[in-house]
Amino acid sequence: MKAAEEFAQASDWYRRFAQVEAPGSSAVYEEWAWGVAADEEVLELIAALPRPKRQPNLIFACSRLLGAPVGPYAPWRNWLIANWDAVKAEALLRSTQTNEPGRCAALLPALAMIEGPIALLEIGASAGLCLYPDRYSYSYAGHSAGEVRLDPADGPSTVLLHCAVTGAPPLPTRMPEISWRAGLDLNPLDVSSADDVTWLETLIWPEQDARRERLRAAMEIARADPPKIVRGDALDALPGLIAQAPAAATLVVVTSAAIVYLMPEPRAELIRYLESSRARWISNEGAGIVPAAKDRLEGREAPVTGELLLSLDQHPLAFAGGHGQRLDWLT
Repeated sequence: MKAAEEFAQASDWYRRFAQVEAPGSSAVYEEWAWGVAADEEVLELIAALPRPKRQPNLIFACSRLLGAPVGPYAPWRNWLIANWDAVKAEALLRSTQTNEPGRCAALLPALAMIEGPIALLEIGASAGLCLYPDRYSYSYAGHSAGEVRLDPADGPSTVLLHCAVTGAPPLPTRMPEISWRAGLDLNPLDVSSADDVTWLETLIWPEQDARRERLRAAMEIARADPPKIVRGDALDALPGLIAQAPAAATLVVVTSAAIVYLMPEPRAELIRYLESSRARWISNEGAGIVPAAKDRLEGREAPVTGELLLSLDQHPLAFAGGHGQRLDWLT
């Protein structure tokens, strides 16, 4: 791709982030994204990176990790230019691995539709915090029955996930029985590593203090029962990990805003593999990422811009907020 096209593509990416992803979630990131989208000097730096490394979340988080001022665009921009070599090195080393336990609130109704016991396997597991849906408490509001609360069998969890619902999701009355859990990631994060914990906390946007506290509580749960996470590529390592799952359990593979990072052909190959495997597949991805699920929507669109599409075996169930904060069940 020509340099001018790379430049325009980077600008469009930051403009879309400012228009769609940041509003209502982070005023700081919204201002930074609008600033970058119109800043030729900054765009020239970012456009020189490999495409996956130009991601707004990644550049913003790396700058904050290294001490960038969190506030108006101008001081941040000046700091970024002055410290670009360090930010570039960090961006080339790291990736966005936001491990949002709140997504379990969207995954739980889909898990409840599957007969247990369940062997749970997540692709793109990061630190594995979404491997513990049975260890968190849930509060679903907006349901026809009013607020629905669900706690683990041994009592309320230190992590309480709030989710607003529309439609009539089949909210579970008890936790799924998970007999085995494992994750797969190119670069697993370790909740006992101070550096990994700092990165996970930095990936949460500046104003989202409640999410940070929730993350810390979820990491405490994971530390008490460390998850099995294998380092490897989704295509190469997945068959070996699937082979380790107990045959007596229903194998459920989960992807949540994960396979979007695969190029189209490897993504299509992964989908074909999952179709031919013994696994049930819960996908919580952008609406166009799983083609069969998108086709089965028959033109229905998310009520809130930017929502993910929750599907079971490529059959759409609901639109879901990116952090599990909302679930719009399809009729």
